[in-house]
Amino acid sequence: MTQVSETRAARRSWQDIRDEIHSRVLSRRYKPGDKLPRDEDIAEELGCARSTVQRAMQDLNDAGIVERKRKSGTQVRPDPVTRATLDIPITRVEVEARGARYGYQMLARGHEMTPPPVASAFGLSAPEEMLHIEALHLADDAPFILEDRWVSLGTCPEIVDVDLSVQSANEWLVMHKPYDLMDLRFYAVNANGEMAARLNVSEGAALLVIERSTWIGKRPITTVRSVTTPGYQLLTGS
Repeated sequence: MTQVSETRAARRSWQDIRDEIHSRVLSRRYKPGDKLPRDEDIAEELGCARSTVQRAMQDLNDAGIVERKRKSGTQVRPDPVTRATLDIPITRVEVEARGARYGYQMLARGHEMTPPPVASAFGLSAPEEMLHIEALHLADDAPFILEDRWVSLGTCPEIVDVDLSVQSANEWLVMHKPYDLMDLRFYAVNANGEMAARLNVSEGAALLVIERSTWIGKRPITTVRSVTTPGYQLLTGS
């Protein structure tokens, strides 16, 4: 190894390699389910030691970005969940993990200009046309989460061709659109007439609301307002 390459390798930390691989996942150079090159091949490409790649891959594995298996190598998780203080769950998986039968109803779908609260959530200087979806997630045929979602057509043009009456936007986005920035808010509301009717609760019932917006770089992906039924619990872990 030449002195130049030795110096280059010494300067590439495992965090640098981790961030490079993560960036390739976010940009979909490595897509969900793809098998990654061997550690030694990545080490040669990026000019670092194999042990540096192994340390980076272990961190990505712990974060839920990739999955490493002895003898079969490393692949991007088909259902990536980025480790954070709070993860974005797939609601279907959430319901099934509780031992309930999952159901889903798309209530409305259309292309609309973003109203001021949505434009503000994304930091837009002017309204944009986005996909607006209203949906109801069910557990054992009972309302579970009422979802009001806006999806950017700039970062997610493929969603136009997805049958969202069959697969929820929540699940499609988690599976296909990893993010690198998220804003999250929790607050309580009292159910108004429409919420009460759709969630089958008493008008005035206290409900937990989760608002979440995600970006890839500075470009918005989606913002969603999820109103949950009484007794909903959000579990976290790392």
